[in-house]
Amino acid sequence: MDMRNIAIIAHVDHGKTTLVDELLKQSGAFRDNQSVAERAMDSNDLERERGITILAKATSVEWKGLRINIVDTPGHADFGGEVERILSMVDGVVLLVDAAEGPMPQTKFVTSKALALGLRPIVVLNKVDKPDAEPDRALDEVFDLFASLDADDDQLDFPALYASGRSGWADAELDGPRKDLSALFDLVVDHVPAPKQVANRAAPFRMLATTLGADPFIGRLLTGRVESGTLKVGATVKALSREGERVEQFRVTKILAFRGLSQQPIDEAEAGDIISLAGMTKATVADTICDPAIDLPLPAQPIDPPTITVTFGINDSPLAGRDGKKVQSRVIRDRLMKEAESNVAIRVTDTPSGEAFEVAGRGELQMGVLIENMRREGFELSISRPQVLFQEENGQKLEPIEEVTIDVDDEYAGAVIEKITGPRKGEMADMRQQGGKTRIVAHVPSRGLIGYHGEFLTDTRGTGVLNRVFHAWSPYKGSIPGRRAGVLISMEDGVSVAYALWNLEDRGRMFIGAQVPVYQGMIIGEHSRDNDLEVNPLKGKKLTNVRASGTDEAVRLTTPVQFGLEEAIAYIDDDELVEVTPGSIRLRKRHLDPHVRKRQARSAG
Repeated sequence: MDMRNIAIIAHVDHGKTTLVDELLKQSGAFRDNQSVAERAMDSNDLERERGITILAKATSVEWKGLRINIVDTPGHADFGGEVERILSMVDGVVLLVDAAEGPMPQTKFVTSKALALGLRPIVVLNKVDKPDAEPDRALDEVFDLFASLDADDDQLDFPALYASGRSGWADAELDGPRKDLSALFDLVVDHVPAPKQVANRAAPFRMLATTLGADPFIGRLLTGRVESGTLKVGATVKALSREGERVEQFRVTKILAFRGLSQQPIDEAEAGDIISLAGMTKATVADTICDPAIDLPLPAQPIDPPTITVTFGINDSPLAGRDGKKVQSRVIRDRLMKEAESNVAIRVTDTPSGEAFEVAGRGELQMGVLIENMRREGFELSISRPQVLFQEENGQKLEPIEEVTIDVDDEYAGAVIEKITGPRKGEMADMRQQGGKTRIVAHVPSRGLIGYHGEFLTDTRGTGVLNRVFHAWSPYKGSIPGRRAGVLISMEDGVSVAYALWNLEDRGRMFIGAQVPVYQGMIIGEHSRDNDLEVNPLKGKKLTNVRASGTDEAVRLTTPVQFGLEEAIAYIDDDELVEVTPGSIRLRKRHLDPHVRKRQARSAG
């Protein structure tokens, strides 16, 4: 059967997954009476809750006798390791751009990868039925973006469609009939070349593994595109590492192909097919699976290096083991190693103590998603503040710089610029005003962005939008001040008392309410001054036998500040940790004993 392989790429929230839903519906991948969840491709719980795509997923539809394999990719640069590998499996890309917002930073990140591979994009201007849509301006901006990314003449001569993914239509003209997505299907068939691998069906079998998954019944599954030859179930193949060393030889126990949303077993795969295969125990992402006679591996895409590192340790607080079942360092290590195997953008190293592990990755969001997945699986962890990774070049210290694009109402632009260019050492690259909104583009050290997002939302009253993407390595910019306020630390173990918290309210903001378990060294609030203060949240009211009017009025507490996982990790200082369990997120000092803390402070000073 003739086929086309395409990836759908776009910035976060520009409508990729919704469009794929409509493509599946209109191609007949679902029965008329089949109930399908909205955003069917976002199958993972976290993807549904956050409304983002984290893992790339493949599906396939049939159109006029052709099979079209579609890969839905993540939009966040934190999950760029997924995108870089996926693009090597396809022959064309559909670039989806919001007609109101135009190309955004993450669009730039993914598009640069696609253009560098020589793929010729199809541009779809989505959401043209929104009241603030400006499709013509968005189209001009896409052309400028391609030109700035050194696209060749073929890539600059791209076809464009106007569409509404939610309403399920795409047309070559803005005022077209707006019936269905057949214009997009036909354009994919005409514009995207058939896989060039089809000509290699007589050659020996070779396939590059691009993603690793697991099935509870089948075991490990490697997904990739067959580069040459054919493969039958039961055949013996071998795996070669990126350097050409033999990893293992194994028998293929199952071959699965994408058909609609499900994977179905097939007996034989041919060159050009995107398949998953089972049977291996060691082979992993970026390995070449091939005929035993072949000794040369297929070239694998280089992966951008990690930029931040976080320490994952065992939970050693007095409340450890109450919530989670997985608390030993050995179990945590096994889980992190499994993650690093399937996610090439993550690196895990042991620390000398053996009780903690350094996990290096692309960004706070990627780390937050990994920690959230682990706490849902029953792990208890203590997490350190993210640290930025530096590089040495010619004796000079280099640090990662991110390109930050911010859209805010005009009235908040001044406050945002002041924060970014002042203490956070950022440099303005561009600023444009349009219709009461300001778009600011700045180059800011990754260190300066750790913990900034919460502050940014406060400064813009929750209306600002901030997007970030790795820009370059640049000489070290000097020290960046951390959190200015000190913290309130519990000096006792027990359960917090409303009366004690009420008395502490003039000392700062509280992070806990009444009747919450606390322990010595746990952070229960933010001090109104810049020093840390030890307080007693258990101190009840001294009762006497004299009753006076007004003595026993109910204590009214101010609502405590509740931290989400990423906010907590960004808030803490270097001598603090976040205790993460399936039921709670607590802040604490690294050393719970106040005498040890004083000794550490003296030796550091």
